[in-house]
Amino acid sequence: MTETDAETALGYEQARDELVEVVRRLEAGGATLEESLALWERGEELARICRHWLEGARARLDAARPEDGAGGGTPRPGEGDAAPSGEG
Repeated sequence: MTETDAETALGYEQARDELVEVVRRLEAGGATLEESLALWERGEELARICRHWLEGARARLDAARPEDGAGGGTPRPGEGDAAPSGEG
């Protein structure tokens, strides 16, 4: 199975739920070193899959955002001049 196949084989929710279970098992302790390493590696892979899905969702949202011609669309929360400057 290629990297892309692995990413599309698991949906975001499946990968997230499995990652939660991996973390729970690691935090519970009691696993051998070899088991812990295997869980850690699986967790890293699941986190990468989740990140891939989230980046894809962000790209789709960014593509759907209308351009205003003055800077690339609506600012994301925390961007722009929405916060008061304290001057006045």
